Amino acid sequence: MDPVFDLIIRAALGVLFVVAAWHKLRDPRRFAATLGEYRLLPARFAPAAAGCVVLAELGAVVALLLWPRGGAAAAAALLAVYASAIAVNLARGRRHIDCGCAGPAARREISAWMVARNAVVAVAALAAAVLPMEARELVWLDACTIVAATALLAACWSATDHLVTLAPGLARVREAG
Repeated sequence: MDPVFDLIIRAALGVLFVVAAWHKLRDPRRFAATLGEYRLLPARFAPAAAGCVVLAELGAVVALLLWPRGGAAAAAALLAVYASAIAVNLARGRRHIDCGCAGPAARREISAWMVARNAVVAVAALAAAVLPMEARELVWLDACTIVAATALLAACWSATDHLVTLAPGLARVREAG
């Protein structure tokens, strides 16, 4: 793998997990309640598990910086856990659950889209963890590419997330019209 692609993947994952942790830290009680709604562990463990999730996200960010392959593997594992938790609840028919990924500002019900999104991003993270790295010197244009691509990926993530969130409301408007 070209080192530019590796750095883009790791930078985008770092941004993703910093933002995710920030959302959760803005209202830790609400996030613990959201995590409890998944019913994957006894309710009394939800606050401690919520803290562990935030620590895992921030730990993945640190690992992405200090131990690139280990950090990418940790990010892939977290995304796989999130996808699995959503998939389990979708299989149970529990679609009304807030995903917990948007923080206290917005409620987003879980959907198959989130499972697919997390799986695709986990595969990219796994690629950064296991594919052999091509050795080459980075130049200033590579740095510009990394910054621009990371910003573009973050913008695409945000835009897609908002569009998926708005889709049910837009469908109701179309049906009413």
